[in-house]
Amino acid sequence: MALIQMSLYSEVLGMSTDIGAVIPLNACALKERDGKLPVLYLLHGLGGDHSEWTRQSGIERYAEEKGLALILPRADRSYYMDMKQGGAYFTYLSQELPGLVCKIFAISRRREDTFAAGIPMGGYGAFKLALRCPERYAAAASLSGGVDIAGRISGPNGFQPGEVQRIFGAAAELEGSRDDLFALLDNAALSGSQPRLYQCCGTEDFLLEGNRRFRDHAAAAGLEITYEEAPGEHEWGYWDRQARRVLEWLPL
Repeated sequence: MALIQMSLYSEVLGMSTDIGAVIPLNACALKERDGKLPVLYLLHGLGGDHSEWTRQSGIERYAEEKGLALILPRADRSYYMDMKQGGAYFTYLSQELPGLVCKIFAISRRREDTFAAGIPMGGYGAFKLALRCPERYAAAASLSGGVDIAGRISGPNGFQPGEVQRIFGAAAELEGSRDDLFALLDNAALSGSQPRLYQCCGTEDFLLEGNRRFRDHAAAAGLEITYEEAPGEHEWGYWDRQARRVLEWLPL
């Protein structure tokens, strides 16, 4: 397994940014997929960065067992949004980054080999990637995700003063938009185009009720979602355990 930390220039962001990559060196995995590896875009949380998955979890070992490449982008405190006042992080993540990393690494471009997952802010980002780009992502997983974003920004949320407005604008602008996961669920139900979704949350996590609302909305829309609750708080012990579950669930 190769762990790579690198910087690259993003035309979309107008600046240099960092990514991590975990690349399996398993010849069998490469041979089975014509030299191209399946890839999981693994997204960090609001207070973290692109290195937290490899520092805080055993994801490198878990991915090696599966022959799965990991791409870990840095998104700062953007909530994977095209910010109202700031960088266009969703455009970078969804459009520019995949092309850049496929030029550098032997990563498959096929939909059936492409996945996204993340923890709280990253859970929101992973679901938004898959629901807005179902032609490119076969599956997405949210671990303790901040999936009910309209509800989150209107209550206790951990954002810094003025940050909500800089990222999202007014809550009224967000609800029903392409950044509202509940609206994206409705669109997926109407279009009949849905990636596989996995959602989990610890029963002691402060985001539990928002996750339940998302689960119930998906069910009401007639969409299938794998949903799991288990004892756990908003912390890496829970996310590390669930990361194994995610990799077992992915259709590799």
